[in-house]
Amino acid sequence: MTSRERLRKAIHHEQPDRPPLDLGSTLVTGIQASAYARLKKSLGITTGTIRVYDPYQMLAEVEEPVKKALGVDTFGIQLPTTMFGYRNEHWKPFRMFDGTEVEVSGHFEYDVQPSGDIVQYPKGDRSAPPSGRMPSGGYYFDTIIRQEPIDESKLDPREWVAQTYSLYTEEELRFIEETSRWWYKNSEYGLLGNFWGAGFGDISTVPGPAVLHPKGIRDPEEWYVSTLTRKEYVNEIFHLQLELQMKNLAMYRQAVGDRIDVVVMSGTDFGSQNGPFISPNAYREMFKPLHAVMNGWVHEHTGWKTFYHTCGSIVAYLDDFAEAGVDILNPVQISAAGMSPEVLKGKYGEKFVFWGGAVDAQHTLAFGTADQVRQEASRNSRTFGVGGGFVFNNVHNIQATVPTENILALLQR
Repeated sequence: MTSRERLRKAIHHEQPDRPPLDLGSTLVTGIQASAYARLKKSLGITTGTIRVYDPYQMLAEVEEPVKKALGVDTFGIQLPTTMFGYRNEHWKPFRMFDGTEVEVSGHFEYDVQPSGDIVQYPKGDRSAPPSGRMPSGGYYFDTIIRQEPIDESKLDPREWVAQTYSLYTEEELRFIEETSRWWYKNSEYGLLGNFWGAGFGDISTVPGPAVLHPKGIRDPEEWYVSTLTRKEYVNEIFHLQLELQMKNLAMYRQAVGDRIDVVVMSGTDFGSQNGPFISPNAYREMFKPLHAVMNGWVHEHTGWKTFYHTCGSIVAYLDDFAEAGVDILNPVQISAAGMSPEVLKGKYGEKFVFWGGAVDAQHTLAFGTADQVRQEASRNSRTFGVGGGFVFNNVHNIQATVPTENILALLQR
């Protein structure tokens, strides 16, 4: 099978010749730059440059020689705008704390503080307070909370949405169209569209890392409290976001056509390690109707499958997710409570495609031996892969300190 055929089989719950492999098609299925540098070296690939396309999680762009060496089956259509609001262009050198040499966007503006921490600025604009911090010796950026004093009388949902989201520009739509056309015609990859517009309450966007001077509720802790104490405010934000993103969804469809097979809809996390983040009733009230509207539009107007990323133990929501039209679950955190591959596949294998869950990333991949990684990945692949409905991927991004031999044991199948 070609990669595109293999992916289409899997997401339609048909048995492919092997489970398709994803590495780097989304912001939640990739590999951190330091780990990638070691992987690339271990594969004997000396050409090319390691570029960080996501300066938040410091994810590396997975190059074609690496994809070919590993048998990667997917490619993600992604706008070149980062989480911090600037474009990936005019690349320049940057050295990670561990000495890894990479390239970052020329708009990546940063300072090294006396503590050794690195801070970077929204939209690369030094006139604004920094919005991201990489602790000294660290591997990623944390969002800096820039919550202004809260004046209840001035909380404006429209202002919050206008600062955080926008309609696609003509330039962005041309990029999506041209990029999807090129990869559809010149490769055999199964293509994903990184849309993300259904990410209501996605905590990575709440602090406004790309906003120069964020207004409204921007502290994650205060945000979660506000889903109860300021429910009307949060609900209005969600419905304004829905209105805007439905327009974006229609434009996205016009730009990308039928060239993609999967549309990445949301990165909002609903699970913690041991159970739901919010009650199932709260999900049904605040989120499910919005998800149903957006997924319903996708299913009515396209042949795409809808991809939802949510970490943690999410078994309490799965029946509701299915009713809301969710097709694909990621990252499939098998180490969380109630999330064993056997239970998930046995009870929900006909309802969802499981994109991830190949190995326990919190324990086996990070701290086990290569043999343990290989054995667990093989076992989980067999469990999830019966009858299709499985795309092979780690649970979330491969982290910076994962031993290289474990990465190879996972990906070289």
